[in-house]
Amino acid sequence: MTAPLYRRIAAEIAARIAAGELAPGDRIASTRQLVAEHGIAMATATKVIATLREQGLARALPGVGTVVAAPARPTEAAPDRDRVVRAAVAIADAEGLTGLSMRRLAGALGMPTMSLYRHLAGKEELLLFMMEAVFADDALPELSPRTDGWRACVEALARLQWTMYRRHPWLAQAISFTRPLLAPRAMAHTEWTMRALDGHGLAPDVLFLAAVTVANYVRGTAVNIEEEAQAEQETGLDEEQWMDTQQSRLGEILGSGAYPLMARAVADENLEFDVDRLMEFGLQRLLDGLAPILEG
Repeated sequence: MTAPLYRRIAAEIAARIAAGELAPGDRIASTRQLVAEHGIAMATATKVIATLREQGLARALPGVGTVVAAPARPTEAAPDRDRVVRAAVAIADAEGLTGLSMRRLAGALGMPTMSLYRHLAGKEELLLFMMEAVFADDALPELSPRTDGWRACVEALARLQWTMYRRHPWLAQAISFTRPLLAPRAMAHTEWTMRALDGHGLAPDVLFLAAVTVANYVRGTAVNIEEEAQAEQETGLDEEQWMDTQQSRLGEILGSGAYPLMARAVADENLEFDVDRLMEFGLQRLLDGLAPILEG
């Protein structure tokens, strides 16, 4: 049976690495370059890179793209679970959740894949421990609703969560409000927000919904961080560079006269659009909306 096209292309690149044509640190063709060189779809090119990462042959290097990974060195002793989890966090920080697999993790640790199951039941449990680990890195804000007010407390926690998403872009993808992984340290954030909003006559269900709504807003905005990181890895262009390539098309669309308000906004010298400003603007409007039901 003929292997899928993406595996054949990955095997060709793997052979070049084995032959020394591509050395550790050398850049591997981006997905866009693979599309152009092999006449394949972007989805196929993405699978090529993912396969090389799973095999431990490639890794993402921020600001550069996908490069040949250095061979893993065998560990002198079997790692404990904390080391396994921290290694997984490091891979996810650099390559996103799509770059993390049990095989990729084992390769980074220099151990057989099956050995990981001495520490973990599977990838879902790994993700749970990863979430617990990154939530443990930051203490909850040292504010009190009695002395600082509910709004300052909720703002502080929302900004703390935003900082966490900035540090770990994959975290927004890992958190779900419909099928949540029950991570106690993440649940402590919800409890903390509910405490900040308590004492204003809200029914328990409304109190819970209000806390989750704020958290979900921050998380929903942060999803863009992960998507931008992934796009930068695949194209080699950061956000500003990518926008530069779109200026001609943007000028054509706005020059048509069909979008006069957007044209005025883009032409406004005061316009500074980025996800940080978007998050802060939306957070303030969300808290403005909570104020009437909390303050009567």
